[in-house]
Amino acid sequence: MTTLITNIALLAGCRETTELLRGTALAELPSIDHAFLLIEDGMIASYGHMYELELLVPQLPKHVIDAHQQYVLPAWCDSHTHLVFAKSREEEFIDKLKGATYAEIAAKGGGILNSAKKLNDATEDQLFNDAWKRLEELTRLGTGAIEIKSGYGLTLESELKMLRVIKKLKERSPLSIRSTFLGAHTFPAEYKEDNAGYIQLIIDKMLPAIAAEKLADYIDVFCETGFFSPAEMETICKAGLQYGLKPKLHVNQLNSIGGIEAGIGLNAISMDHLETMTGEDIRLISASGSIGTLLPTAAFFLRMPFQPARQLIDAGAAIALASDFNPGSSPSGNMNLVVALSCIQMKMLPEEAINAATINGAFAMELEKTTGSISVGKKANLIFTKPIPSIAYLPYAFGSNLIDKVMIEGEFRV
Repeated sequence: MTTLITNIALLAGCRETTELLRGTALAELPSIDHAFLLIEDGMIASYGHMYELELLVPQLPKHVIDAHQQYVLPAWCDSHTHLVFAKSREEEFIDKLKGATYAEIAAKGGGILNSAKKLNDATEDQLFNDAWKRLEELTRLGTGAIEIKSGYGLTLESELKMLRVIKKLKERSPLSIRSTFLGAHTFPAEYKEDNAGYIQLIIDKMLPAIAAEKLADYIDVFCETGFFSPAEMETICKAGLQYGLKPKLHVNQLNSIGGIEAGIGLNAISMDHLETMTGEDIRLISASGSIGTLLPTAAFFLRMPFQPARQLIDAGAAIALASDFNPGSSPSGNMNLVVALSCIQMKMLPEEAINAATINGAFAMELEKTTGSISVGKKANLIFTKPIPSIAYLPYAFGSNLIDKVMIEGEFRV
């Protein structure tokens, strides 16, 4: 099927070449005023100014959509989520309001262990149905590509259950989905005094089983004080690399303990969170090949300092934005809020935030060849806005739903 979209007020994120954006390049959002976009079989076939339409598309297709001066931009690429979980954790939200810290909640069996207990009791069908509803909601909010982690299982059976759910989502959803094995999310209660034993379980049992069913694209470790040390992260990731699982890592959320250096040594695709960064951490990640993925809604929900986006950008880092959607520390997958918070609280320019949430997010999932920008040959995963006066209005009017409709692979999603 061929579809022509005409009279687009602004077509944002148009790129002839696909490159990871660093430093000052993040502020460049190539756009076309009064544009058209041609889609063939769900892929972007051509685009340009309306005055070029007759030259570039000499024979108009039967299916023509008048955008009525809407803005059109690439769908969000959310490269860090925990979308599959059994139950919400609003009771812990109340504990936090009463003054309990993240560490205190975890110490009494809350946090990740709480989600693990609930997930162990859930069936695969229940998990899939709940995750599917969340995924549909996120699609309506503009997300077209997403990474989903395991990590609420913490046993061989439950980790496999989570990853099978993610695999089923991949098979049934038109979204571009990546799967990450996060068995090293925390230590189960029964391994509290035998951390080495749990790491061996991951290496000897979980990884071979995951590889046998081809359930994961990446491997992740929560590298943090009281969780996994940099050395333990290296051991686990090197084992994962033997099965082709590249690292995408949780580092520097609460403390700077050497996770950045270890992640660089592992050639991590991305290093995520980065709320707690020293000057040396910023220098190292900026000089590395890893993407720094910032999760401002997690900092917002936990009332932590926001990530030092401006310092990272000024140092020449490649950064992405993601939602960290999970029931404990970021119970929202709304990437529009992520973009707004990045501007309001981290002083990113609107163009920087949009690029970090689209093309750089695609790079953080190795999906840059198929999504993340308006480029010929990429999927027609698009956001159509309601009438807005400028691109800056998207983060400026943070409390308004400014998305009119979302297109995934050339079809509008209702």
